[in-house]
Amino acid sequence: MNILTDIAVAAVHVNGQIIVRMESGAEIRFPVAANPRLARGTPPQLNHIEISPFGLHWPDLDEDLSFRGLLEGNHGQFQKKAKV
Repeated sequence: MNILTDIAVAAVHVNGQIIVRMESGAEIRFPVAANPRLARGTPPQLNHIEISPFGLHWPDLDEDLSFRGLLEGNHGQFQKKAKV
């Protein structure tokens, strides 16, 4: 079982990116444009970020992203259709 051992201490919107600073000093960064809901947000909405032990929540935009997903490169983008 893989668990997240680092803790997020801050998350902000800067120049079109969401930047999450971890307790270790590491950062997770991703472009707002990679997420359809975040891409429509205003700067105040994008900066209203709640941090939980499992991820980020934007209450004004009804969006949630898990740290696990972010570390796997999933920024909440549209899901690709499965091949049939």
